[in-house]
Amino acid sequence: MLFGGRSVENEISVVTALQTLESMNKEKYDVVPIYIAKSGKWYTGEKLLTVAHYRDMKTLLGQCSEVYMRPVYGDKNLYLVKPGLFSKGVVATLDVILPTLHGTNCEDGTLQGVLTSIGIPFVGCNTLASANGMDKITMKMILKECDIPVVDYFWFNDKQWYADQDAVIARLEAKLNYPVIVKPANSGSSVGIKAAHNRDELMEAVEYAASFTTRVIVERLVTRLKEVNCSVKGNYNDCETSVCEVPMRSGEILSYQDKYMRGGGTKGAKGGAKSGAASGLADEAAAGEGTSSNSCENEGMRSLLRELPAQLPEGETERIQALARATFRALACDGLSRIDFIIDEADRSIYVNEINTIPGSLSNYLWEGTPKSDGEKYRFSEVLDGLIEGAFARSREEGFKVTDFGGNIFAAMPAGGGSKM
Repeated sequence: MLFGGRSVENEISVVTALQTLESMNKEKYDVVPIYIAKSGKWYTGEKLLTVAHYRDMKTLLGQCSEVYMRPVYGDKNLYLVKPGLFSKGVVATLDVILPTLHGTNCEDGTLQGVLTSIGIPFVGCNTLASANGMDKITMKMILKECDIPVVDYFWFNDKQWYADQDAVIARLEAKLNYPVIVKPANSGSSVGIKAAHNRDELMEAVEYAASFTTRVIVERLVTRLKEVNCSVKGNYNDCETSVCEVPMRSGEILSYQDKYMRGGGTKGAKGGAKSGAASGLADEAAAGEGTSSNSCENEGMRSLLRELPAQLPEGETERIQALARATFRALACDGLSRIDFIIDEADRSIYVNEINTIPGSLSNYLWEGTPKSDGEKYRFSEVLDGLIEGAFARSREEGFKVTDFGGNIFAAMPAGGGSKM
């Protein structure tokens, strides 16, 4: 299980990893935790499985072993950076990778490319689908081409902004009316996002977004909006959807604080108060060394105040689920994703807002509320089994694709032909 990462969402990834571990069948899987620190170094060790230890990162990493994987196709070993005198340096041979990483350098195809080059099966989207899913601009371009509804938007890069702000603003205001919402193109967890109701607020919001990324997207802000989330699992050819939820926000947009810093709970089938992730990590860490990974049970996205299942007018749930499947297929996704929608309550228009190819908590709360064909509800351990089996199946299918024509074009070159082709 890979988690952490060089990302502003490092801590949220830890929460997702430890929550996921709670649901895994320990008799079926031998889980090797691999934490990627913000420095980019990889670590493993049992101490990583206890949330309390993350309060003191220096001590925690000092009690773990630094590890790496070789970028050699077919080498699935995890190696110690500093092996013992009589050790071969192999910590474990890995069968499959379950990434629970969020954000840039993690969820955006960067890691997926590394794993593909090694040839190890991994859960979730491949490099292309991960990159397109993470980048809000290319995602909306693809969806628009596929006649999947998205709100009107305008995008630009930071160099254009700093070279001629007046020109960028003029083009933006010609296309969009205020209010608007300004976002970094490739961030998650609502990081770097601000609403703007006039030009001054726009300039402030763009400066903020540009501090996180090189490309910025500005969208029409739906003022009478209802946000609805739906999870999809499977592959680009065969996928199914979960029940829908309505997350409760404290302002115009669903913020990072709403998702991870507020005390919350569920409204509907699963009531009760729960604590936010970031504050929860600190609170649980304060409980001391005896805290187990189970202390993450009530943290993260599943602590968010929500209406579950979503109470929507007749036909809207089915429409959202159909659009969720269409989005999953259009982006050639694999594994499990959460797709976030906006409903404009002024005219009941439905828009795809974004896709999370590695969603917080892996959307366990959505699947645990979803009935199967036999009427029984999913256990999240079953969902994880299916994701891992799907990773192996994709790896087998990719093994049948042609990567070598079996010839050597250089053998046909005349002897002494020099270096020119």
